[in-house]
Amino acid sequence: MATSYLSPGVYVEEVDRGSKPIEAVGTNTVGFIGESMMGPVNQAVLITNWTQFVKTYGDFTQSTFMSHAIYGFFNNGGSRCYVVNVGAPANLDLSPADKAAAADKAAATAAPGGPSTGKVDNDARYIGKDNGPGARTGLKCFEEIDEISLVAAPGVISAAVQDALLTHCENRKDRFAILDSPETVQGGVDKLPRPRDSKYGAYYFPWIQVYDPERGNVYIPPSGHVAGVYARTDNERGVHKAPANEIVRGALGLRYQVSRGEQDILNPRGINCIRLMQGNGIRIWGARTLSSDPSWRYINVRRLFIMVETSIERATQWVVFEPNDFRLWKRVVRTIASFLTLVWRQGALMGETPEKAFFVKCDEETNPPEVIDVGQLIVEVGLAPVKPAEFVIFRIGQMPAGGGVQE
Repeated sequence: MATSYLSPGVYVEEVDRGSKPIEAVGTNTVGFIGESMMGPVNQAVLITNWTQFVKTYGDFTQSTFMSHAIYGFFNNGGSRCYVVNVGAPANLDLSPADKAAAADKAAATAAPGGPSTGKVDNDARYIGKDNGPGARTGLKCFEEIDEISLVAAPGVISAAVQDALLTHCENRKDRFAILDSPETVQGGVDKLPRPRDSKYGAYYFPWIQVYDPERGNVYIPPSGHVAGVYARTDNERGVHKAPANEIVRGALGLRYQVSRGEQDILNPRGINCIRLMQGNGIRIWGARTLSSDPSWRYINVRRLFIMVETSIERATQWVVFEPNDFRLWKRVVRTIASFLTLVWRQGALMGETPEKAFFVKCDEETNPPEVIDVGQLIVEVGLAPVKPAEFVIFRIGQMPAGGGVQE
């Protein structure tokens, strides 16, 4: 119904347009799960700088790997992470009294409401239990936090825990796992174990050497530093840039010097190497997921799709319960196409024009009467992601003066 106006003049009215522009979700908030003598147990705590972490969980003397991982994360460009402490490290050098107190605390908090036995299965501490809101433990604590886009358990090489990290990401579909390899390798690199096949995780080898104020130079798992590199690359270039050929800040050395021949064995298996490049420092020299599917071979492709899918899902909630007709279909197409055009302009999609970079289809063909009758609206979206130049080949031959190139 038209509004009645009595006095001549100009009137400004606010109009609810329904659809709103899609904004890209964040891609570099990390969920770290590890062990510490200090701080709350089985609670996801937001940490935004190293000083805050030290006040909450202590310095390098209070944990095995988590403190170095968090320090490396911030040092390499990270800015936000959530930390879940599963309890005191079992192998930390503590006094008998401290060990007993730590065991009691870990056992009491591992399963809220359960009896304290003084013994805790370490894998179970990390995998956790879903006892409902406010009572989740271990990895399950991250279920409540949509902001997280990366997860890591520094130094945890248990197959069960790494499988749980991958399963968590696969079920959520909005995050990606960074996994560590063992510190030592028995036999050649071809004997190096790797996690199961998954397009939601990446695996890094070898451990890196860093400085510890108490112990001097030590070897630590790389996942915390690698997560910082992911964050730095996302901020400087975008999630579509592979987090590879990037300096690992704070790395003084490597547990193993990987040769090109050894990487020829590891790279096809989806094991990303960290290498000392002559004259260029210690760099991440691999960009592959754990997937055997060529479509999801590269980390940046998987993470780009996670960002696009999550952004669209969270920004189109207004569509639910709208009249399902051609008017709605056009609004949905226009909203998604506008977002993907911005993604294309940022260099994340192939193609000289938006039409060559993506398509969005929502019409009578995708939504016939039988689909509408069951309350569904189907939108088809296709993307042409950019992929990294993993193998750069220069074909060089001799040529006579004034002649052409001879192969």
